Amino acid sequence: MSNQLLKHVLSGPPIISTSPNPPGKDLKLFQPKKNTVLVSHGRPPWYGENGNLIGDAFVIGVAGGSASGKTYVAREIVRSLGSIPTVIILSQDSFYKYHSPEELALAHANMLDFDHPDAIDVPMFVNCLADLKAFKQSNIPVYSFAEHQRLAETKYLYGATVIIAEGILALHDPSLRALYDLKIFVQCDSDLMLARRIKRDIKERGRSVEGILDQYLRYVKPSYDNFVRPTASHADIIVPGYNNSVAIELICTHVRRQLQERSNQFREKIAIPRPGIKSKFEYTTPSPTPEELDLTVLPNTSQLQGIFTILRDKKCSRQDFVFFVDRLSTLLVEYALQHLPYVPKTVVTPVGIEAPGKQLDANYMCGVCIQRSGGTLERGFRRVIRDVPMGSLLIQSDAATGEPMCLQVKLPAYIRNRHTAEDTWVFILDAQIGTGAAAFMSIRILLDHGVREEHIVYVAFLVARGGGISIFRRAFPRVKIVCAEVDDEMEEGWLEGVQDEVTNPGGLGRKVWIMQPGLGQIGDRYYL
Repeated sequence: MSNQLLKHVLSGPPIISTSPNPPGKDLKLFQPKKNTVLVSHGRPPWYGENGNLIGDAFVIGVAGGSASGKTYVAREIVRSLGSIPTVIILSQDSFYKYHSPEELALAHANMLDFDHPDAIDVPMFVNCLADLKAFKQSNIPVYSFAEHQRLAETKYLYGATVIIAEGILALHDPSLRALYDLKIFVQCDSDLMLARRIKRDIKERGRSVEGILDQYLRYVKPSYDNFVRPTASHADIIVPGYNNSVAIELICTHVRRQLQERSNQFREKIAIPRPGIKSKFEYTTPSPTPEELDLTVLPNTSQLQGIFTILRDKKCSRQDFVFFVDRLSTLLVEYALQHLPYVPKTVVTPVGIEAPGKQLDANYMCGVCIQRSGGTLERGFRRVIRDVPMGSLLIQSDAATGEPMCLQVKLPAYIRNRHTAEDTWVFILDAQIGTGAAAFMSIRILLDHGVREEHIVYVAFLVARGGGISIFRRAFPRVKIVCAEVDDEMEEGWLEGVQDEVTNPGGLGRKVWIMQPGLGQIGDRYYL
């Protein structure tokens, strides 16, 4: 081994720090075992105005010998990419097969071959990677090297823009190679790989040098020669195992170009002048009626008119606003229950008489509020429907472009698991549907998880008749929408404080659409 290689292995690869964050990147690092999820400033729309997916996630396969530096290369790619919305590093090591007691005994005696292709649950690896590539959720198994066993826990993953699948056999199986948009092989000196492996296994896996060398000569080296090294012929790029910054920068330039080609300007396609939208330049023709839009609207009683009169008043105190918002949300959720399935049921009354009735026929039910204004409906939801799990979505507009950005997804277990998601009824709680950007994104997230469109009930205080609701209904006709009132107009305006010559040449700020008469900033009025 040369002095340069010896110095490199003794010092080890640079440690990737997440605090402070790299320039231009705001990352949170989660690392259960070897899988890593890097979340940046938000995820822009991955679908069109028809609600259908546009393209798929960009998948990179990184293969190479054991301790060749695959994980380091993957993380350096992430670092160099900059503010990519969500990146997942998916390790092949998570997909080792479940071991029997006999196999466990062999594993602890260093007599089980973990480097042979048969040790990997390839069908599960392919299915998980295919789901993530198609923007669906996946629950990744967690493998313990200390116990030599796949654990009962899983890691929920969703929302990747870029997926990096790394492992010694990442390029071995044709079904895996078919999923990659870019294939990389990390080529490293065999002496350096052995030295790294000894250092890693002693420090991280508590193994002895003798056991490491025995396993290396018995299984690792033959597997590398027979199965791993030949897969380099499938790679698009060969990357050296150290001093590889130039190769990584070339890879990132290619990935950035591919992601730019897949970018989607969504907001401007739904927030454009059309019937019912009022701008400072023109007035358009009347927009569709609530019946034509298939909206379920609360009966316009004197009580409802009185509540809205109080809530629309800008002089309304916060105490009154909170009280009447909670009251209105309770009425709204109660009215929305009509969209749930019911079956006949006969009960016996206290006086011994049979009485026909109905009971709820839903296996699973939960609520998802769009933060933060959607949280104003949560108290009413919990008053009406008890003991159901709640989730949340954080969707906000990008300050420069106005595009909706998915910042956080926290969904109940019913939705995170595919086998229960399709039988789950979901109430989405939102203050209003204006341009429909947040509504589009929330529905698409649920559909990605396997929730049926007809099982989604969207509950909102207000709907803008002339906003994005018409396009929303064409995209998702089977979603039930329940609201308390339909406002007629949205007025074009400009949000001050966001001014630049690229996105706003006139220097007026970011374009927004304001519902009229509306309720103002409901979240601010409720919480502040």
